[in-house]
Formats: sequence, C-alpha cells, structure tokens
Amino acid sequence: MLIDITVVYSPAPRLVHEKALLIEEGSSLAAAIQASGFNTQFPELNQNQLDVGVWGRKAPLDQALKDKDRVEIYRPLKVDPKVARRERFAKQGIKTAGLFAKRRDGAKPGY
Repeated sequence: MLIDITVVYSPAPRLVHEKALLIEEGSSLAAAIQASGFNTQFPELNQNQLDVGVWGRKAPLDQALKDKDRVEIYRPLKVDPKVARRERFAKQGIKTAGLFAKRRDGAKPGY
C-alpha cells in the first residue's frame, strides 16, 4: 500500500523546496529523502549527518513513516541563538532594548 508524504528542505532563509511523494507504507525517513532526490540536488546533504524530523519533532533516519507525514530536513545553525541575541542586544544599546526601553523618569532600572 502506498502512503502520501511530503519532504521539505530549506537551504537558505525564505527559500523552501517541497516535494510530495507516494512511497511504500513503513518506509524509513532515509528512504523518503532518497526518493525525493534532495540528496543529489543539494550535495551539502550528507546522509550520515542529517538532522531530520517529522512535523517539527526530531526523529532518527530509520523511523517508519505514516500516511500524511511531513519529513523535514534541518540545516545546521551558523550561529548559536544565545550568542546572536547577545550581539543584537549589544548593537541596539542598553537604553533601547528589553526592559530598559520604556523607563519613566525617576523609575528604578528595569521597571
């Protein structure tokens, strides 16, 4: 029996490649990625080191798929989110960001 799945990969922000497939029931995530052709279209996708998930939840490559599953291939982070936030905060300046942005005259810092 064939099941309907979707494989999604975003190589860059605001650029999404999506492919709908019909594959055999019980196929693995690895088989779905192979069938989508994304690993040949995007050579940076190393099958051994992929971070993948189903509907936003991380999953192993050998997980069996069900009908209407959405397989997502995640790209690695270029910057740690905590570091990026600190850099944005430092660039904005302490007076214009976060709790300190709307401070009444004479009020305590942070209120």
